[in-house]
Amino acid sequence: MTTNEDQAVPPLAAVPIGALIEVRDLTVRFPTPRGPIRPVLGVSFGVPGSRTLGIVGESGSGKSMTLRSVLDLVPPPGRIVEGEVLFEGRDFLQLAEAERRSIRGRGIGIIFQDPMASLNPVLTVGDQLSELLSAKAGLGRKAAWGRAGELLDRVGIRSATARLRSYPHQFSGGMAQRVMIAMAIGAGPRLLLADEPTTALDVSVQDQVLALLEDLRLETAMSMIVVSHDIGVIARACDDVVVMYAGMLLERGAVSEVLRQPRHPYTRMLLSTVPTLEPNVSRRRLETIAGQLPDLATLTHGCPFAPRCAFARPACDDLDVTLDAAPHASACPFV
Repeated sequence: MTTNEDQAVPPLAAVPIGALIEVRDLTVRFPTPRGPIRPVLGVSFGVPGSRTLGIVGESGSGKSMTLRSVLDLVPPPGRIVEGEVLFEGRDFLQLAEAERRSIRGRGIGIIFQDPMASLNPVLTVGDQLSELLSAKAGLGRKAAWGRAGELLDRVGIRSATARLRSYPHQFSGGMAQRVMIAMAIGAGPRLLLADEPTTALDVSVQDQVLALLEDLRLETAMSMIVVSHDIGVIARACDDVVVMYAGMLLERGAVSEVLRQPRHPYTRMLLSTVPTLEPNVSRRRLETIAGQLPDLATLTHGCPFAPRCAFARPACDDLDVTLDAAPHASACPFV
């Protein structure tokens, strides 16, 4: 007879053909004294098995809120008012709360933006990891502690067994992020959500974290959604990308296509702000995007980027902001 102490982490379930997760027309609303705002408005995308989707845009564009919405973790008083999140063919938003809690961690793992804010400062890393493994992977205390050490070792933390007894403040920012990655993959999820996984890390540590995520994706065949304001991170980590602005999707396609031949003016301006080491363009003047994100409380219709767009025309004020049907899709019909 097999006991909890002897159980291993369950293997990954077979990924169905097609999209592992499909988000359809997702809209989030927050009430405010000035009227409701919608930081996520009609967002749709899919992620096939074993691929990584990037969500990129300026701070405040709705990227992180979209990621939280996938797991129905919108902070109150906000709530999802429209849309579906189909995970392995079932609408996550319509499942009973007990089943959703089971999927969080075991089916879908998440790495939050600030690891130090996500870890409990009064519990050791080992206690937090083993508690999660007991809850999500069904392991007994001894097995969970052993698996926690294996996970810390796998994410590149030296003297992993000894570091289980360390507290979060005893880890550097990069090491704390590795702990968060260990917690996110502990129960063998099929999908990993990463919210700004390299924010506040120096360049060399950023590269190590991204390389680790890629290795883990290849080892487990899981899919990933990576949110970042840094196009370099998206280029390094992702197969496909959606570009967000004011809660809406303005462009979608393979990373190689979108970065080489951006179709939407906003994507073009984002790329113009990124330095390059290519010899023929290394001395070009870096651009800045004039203006600022629109006030979501007053945003009613038309293209939200029009006030900042060099290609804007009167018709943009009444434009229905939807992506066209092309594989490399844009919401701008004029460029």
